Order: sequence, then C-alpha cells, then structure tokens
Amino acid sequence: MNLAQPHVIPDDSVIINTSVFAAFVLITLFIVYRVSNRGTASDYFVAGSAFSGVQNGIALSGDYLSAASFLGIAGAIAIYGYDGFLYSIGFLVAWLVNLLLLAERTRNTGRFTMGDVLSFRMKQRPVRAAAATSTLAITIMYMIAQIAGAGGLVALLLNVHGHIGQMLVMVGVGAVMMVYVLVGGMKGTTWVQIIKATMLVLCAVLITIFLLGKFSYSMSELLRAAADNNPHGRAIFAPGAQYGKSDMTKLDFVSLSLALVLGVGGLPHVLMRFYTVPNAREARRSVVWATWTMAIFYLCTLIIGYGASALVGSEAILAAPGAENSAAPLLAYQIGGTVLLGIISAVAFATILAVVAGLTLTASASFAHDVYASVVRGGEVDSARVVWVARMTALVIGVVSIGGGILVMGQNVAFLVGLAFAFAASANLSTLLYTLFWKRFNTTGTLWGIYSGLISCLLLVLFSPVVSGSPDSIIPSVDFAFFPLKNPGIVSIPISFLFAAIGTFVGKSEQDVERQAEMEVRSLTGIGSRTG
Repeated sequence: MNLAQPHVIPDDSVIINTSVFAAFVLITLFIVYRVSNRGTASDYFVAGSAFSGVQNGIALSGDYLSAASFLGIAGAIAIYGYDGFLYSIGFLVAWLVNLLLLAERTRNTGRFTMGDVLSFRMKQRPVRAAAATSTLAITIMYMIAQIAGAGGLVALLLNVHGHIGQMLVMVGVGAVMMVYVLVGGMKGTTWVQIIKATMLVLCAVLITIFLLGKFSYSMSELLRAAADNNPHGRAIFAPGAQYGKSDMTKLDFVSLSLALVLGVGGLPHVLMRFYTVPNAREARRSVVWATWTMAIFYLCTLIIGYGASALVGSEAILAAPGAENSAAPLLAYQIGGTVLLGIISAVAFATILAVVAGLTLTASASFAHDVYASVVRGGEVDSARVVWVARMTALVIGVVSIGGGILVMGQNVAFLVGLAFAFAASANLSTLLYTLFWKRFNTTGTLWGIYSGLISCLLLVLFSPVVSGSPDSIIPSVDFAFFPLKNPGIVSIPISFLFAAIGTFVGKSEQDVERQAEMEVRSLTGIGSRTG
C-alpha cells in the first residue's frame, strides 16, 4: 500500500466503521435514556449532585480529553514532534490552577453555573448576563473545534470526500449530540463521559503497547524511525520545528502556553462539573482523579504521535482528509488493520459526541439559569420551565456551532481549542480569582473584566492570521490581519486582569460586609452551601 496517497483507508472498511459508529450511538443513547433524571432543574443541570469524586473525576477527564487531545495533539506530534507535545504539557499543568485555587471554593459558593459564583456578592442581573455571554462565546468556540474535528475524522474513516460531504457529516454529528443533551441531561451526559473516558484511555494504552511491539519495545528505535520519516528529521526531538522559525513564532508559542495553562480555570463546562458532587472534598478528589487519568493518556499520545510519524509518515498524514487530525486513525489502520481502525474510529467519534454534549449542556444551562430565570424572570419561575428553555437553547447552540465548524474545516483541532482556552482565560479567570480572593472587588470590576477580555480576544482573533492573510487562514483569499499572533492570550489575558482592577477602583464601592463574610466562610468551609 502506498501510504503517501490520500486514499489510505480501503472501501471495505466503511461498512465496519459505520456499523461500529451506529452500535456505539445506539448503546449510549439507550444508557442515557435509562439513567436520565426527568425531575427538577438540579437533576437536569447537575444530576442532583449525586456523583462521587472518582466518578466525576473520570467524567471530567472525559469532558476534557476532546478531539484536540486524541486527534489534534497526536497529529501535531507526528508533524512537528516536541512542539506538538507542548499542547499536552499545557493541558495537563493547567489543572493545578483548578486543584489549588478553584475546585473547592467554586463548589462551595455556587450551585449550577459560573454565574452563581461571580454574582454571589455582586449585582445579580448585569453580572449574570455577562457570565452567560462569556459562557456562550467560549462554549461555541470550543464546540466549533470539536465539530470541525468530527468532519475530518468521519470523512477519513468513511471515505467521505469533498466539502459538501463533510458538511453533511457535521450536521449529523450535531444532530446526535443534541439528542444526548435533550434526553439525558447532566446525569446521562456524565455516564457517556465515563464510558468514553474509559474506552479512550484503554485504547490509547493498547495502541501504545502494540506500537512499541512493532519496534521490539525499543523507544529509541521508534524515535529513530520517526526522525527518518519526517522532513524535519531529528529536529522533531527539540523545540523549534513549529514555533522556532522566527521571533514572532516564538512569541506565539508563549501566548499559546499562557492560554493553555490559564484557560482551564475559566472553562465553564469544567467549572460546572464541580457541582455534580455533594461537597468540596469530592470536588477536590475529582480533580486529582482527572489529572492522573489525563497524565497516563498524554504520555501515550507522545508515543502515538511519534509512532504515526514513523509508520505512516508526515506526507501521508497531511495528504489525508482531516490532515493532521488523521494521524491517530491512520496509525491504528497501519498497526491493526480495519478492525483496530473501526475500534479507534468509534472511540474518536465517542470523544467528539460526549464533549460536544457536555459543552451544549453547559451553555444551555447558563442561558436558562443565569439569563432567563435570574435576569428575565427575576427568579420567579418553576424548574420545569427553566429546563424547557435550556433544551431550546441547546438546539440553537447546536445549529450555530455546526455552521462555525463548517467555516474552519481543515484547521488543527488542538489549535482551535487553544483559541477557546484563550477566550476562557481572558473572560473568566480574572473575575473568578478576584471574586474569590479580593474583598474590594465589585460589580464594575466584574463587568469590565469579562467584557474587556472577551472583546479584546475576539477582535485580536478576527484581525489575526487565523482569519486572513496566510495560506492556512479561514479566508486565505483576503488579508486584513494586523495582529501578528495566532493566539491572542499574551495580550487579552493581561487586559482582562488590568481592566477588572481598574473597574474596581473606578466603580462605586460595594461594602456588603455580611455578604462578603458569608462568601468567605462558605468558600473555605462549605457551611451553608446547597447540594441540590
């Protein structure tokens, strides 16, 4: 077989892959239906806070190990080596922010969404509206990356070629995802995440073992073959293959690193998971379990990425549908043929469906709880109505995300997720940390921090090489880029912290001593926090 050709997956594998996809979807939909709660808003949004720390930790890793981790990082390592592995390091180190600063305090202070924490001692309506706005923007950005990954993956596995075919694939993935959310709520989605995380880690470990067996379990032999089959040669073992070409690319790498490390602390779907456990102790256990699970997985992706370079080759990977995102599936086919490819394709497909379902649930919950229930209705609304609004919101978000995924087809999924992390770090992290640790912080500072981070990040991305001005831009035929970096984190994150601080001193002092004392006691001890 000539692996340099784009048609590397034989036609007879299409039936197997389609069968595996269908089986997984039907089985998990049945599980979602059986375990779903059809009761209060607490049941739908946070599963009644009934999951243990171990269960939620595995689900957290399932929520976090997205298409970026399985497809984008493996592809980036296969093409660029060390520079691709830096995504893994950033994604993993970032959990220290949650473990040390946010997990327990967020669980004790809020109930359903990030807006509960930010508005605890602030003016409710403007802060909840701002929190919902940032949640929707970040979630849609993240979902666009996942759906774009689904298009490239399924196009490769089912031999779907051409723009129209991949568009139809994205529509199908989005439709299935919305069914998960509408039927299962948080409880059903969490069990899908647990199943998917277990399958993903087991598959990564098995591929790693099979792959090393091809080289007599000699890591040095695998690395030697990877260098021989990559245009960068031995440069893939050191920094610089992707981000060392100029001072500007080095600065872009620093910006990306900031976004990856600080972004997790502001991701709404990660923060919402802390409310699915009964207390802060279990929230902390969740982070510990998630971190260890992901550490094992990311070590495997390092070997998988170099293995794809060794056995498949960077030219064949870039020539395939999905480009860099096709490295792991192509490696699976090279190692175990059609059967292993079918298994890996199902796991990758499950990864995308489960993550997108979790993101959709988070965004719809934020709109229903923060905007509709708290801002529009002033808290005077029953749970059933809030759940209905959340389901309708999920449909709208799904349609918008599908449209965005179509626009960014062909971009590396890990890179797109890096942009979502930049949005999260810019809009949310400063306000969360100031709210939890700075007594003087007020409503004006909260609003300035959220909107300055969100708007600056959006504008910098729009006028960067991501959108125009380079061959791999979303709109390559025009050039209106004036910001030279692809990731805006190095500028937009400090802007958010700075404007939040300035807004605090400019705005009217809000010294509600009792409310501040209550928040401090609750965040540290959990006394007075609600479990459902």
